[in-house]
Amino acid sequence: MVRLWSIHPRYLDPVGLVALWREALLAQAVLRGLTRGYTRHPQLIRFREHAEPEVAIGAYLRSIADEAERRGYSFDRSKIASAASVTSIEVGHGQLRFEWEHLIAKVRGRNPAWYESIASVKKPLPHPIFAIVRGSVAEWERANAARG
Repeated sequence: MVRLWSIHPRYLDPVGLVALWREALLAQAVLRGLTRGYTRHPQLIRFREHAEPEVAIGAYLRSIADEAERRGYSFDRSKIASAASVTSIEVGHGQLRFEWEHLIAKVRGRNPAWYESIASVKKPLPHPIFAIVRGSVAEWERANAARG
């Protein structure tokens, strides 16, 4: 399943960071109308609701590429369709907490050393495109969880 994390990419282990890059590129293709797959994926709702969806996903991708570069990786920035600045997207504190718990559970089994490096974080930062506001888990997330 596609996961466009609300948490900052710095917390993702190498496997998670590469997966996020690929998934965000797929999301960009969907938002640009270049693919038929994943068009109704709930993770895209918040980008579709943005005044400039393609610009928003471009900003999302830039931050992932920035984190990759900070780690010495080279993600192909030419794949990012938009380089414009964008207004932030609001995300509820409950959503951030939900995703943090989800990430911790994934990383604990996949990469114990990485888990140890992030396990003590009590208040994770959001991805730079998101602004944290009061709120619970996103409706699209709850609906997805209810389906199983």
